[in-house]
Amino acid sequence: MSLKDKLDLQRLPRHIAIIMDGNGRWAKERGQDRLYGHHEGVESVRTIVETCAELGIGYLTLYAFSTENWDRPVYEVNGIMELLVNTIRKEVNTLSKNNIRLRVIGDMDMLPPQCQQEMEEAIALTSHNTGLNLIMALSYSARWEIVNAAKKIAADVKKGALDPAAVTPEVWEKYLCTAGLPDPELMIRTSGECRISNFLLYQLAYAELYFTDTRWPDFRNEHLYQAILNYQTRERRFGKTSEQIQQNEEIIS
Repeated sequence: MSLKDKLDLQRLPRHIAIIMDGNGRWAKERGQDRLYGHHEGVESVRTIVETCAELGIGYLTLYAFSTENWDRPVYEVNGIMELLVNTIRKEVNTLSKNNIRLRVIGDMDMLPPQCQQEMEEAIALTSHNTGLNLIMALSYSARWEIVNAAKKIAADVKKGALDPAAVTPEVWEKYLCTAGLPDPELMIRTSGECRISNFLLYQLAYAELYFTDTRWPDFRNEHLYQAILNYQTRERRFGKTSEQIQQNEEIIS
């Protein structure tokens, strides 16, 4: 039986978030420039997006470029931005044909003008699609997002549009980049690092975390199936006891 056949299609995570790590190390291990790894990582993106769409996953968030990544060598940053523009240009029609909707979270103002334009056009072109929601985290930082949300809430309170006493978790979430999106249930990080690295700190509060030594350019559908199978072995309690969860399942069944 293949890994795919072992999946319980009734218990798939609705939202998967992935930290695509290891492009540079993968390239250096092969005696190549770091940018070579980023170019090869595009094939992994294509494969995982197609696989999630086929499985019926509703939301896939990919951590493509963090706010901290701007501090990398200029040649690498410029190369990544150029790769991003070219990839979007090549893939947008395929996304649309496959009913995939593209969204972006992060500080878009920091991106080069051409990159912003390509992203905006792709978002508009796929905005009516009803299949997989592909969310790209670009120039994104969870701390930046949380501070930005706090500033917006403070501004609304100052002008009388929001009562401080009315700020609930539900209200707070409306000020985040991910407003309207469900929280990730499964977070995958490749390349052996076991940390979240400033990624969706608020939204990952109850996500199941899965770490793999596989470098991102080598990550394929079988690796995704393995991560989902691991997710399906876990009991998601949300602060409750195992007995409470079992009782609720018995009532539902």
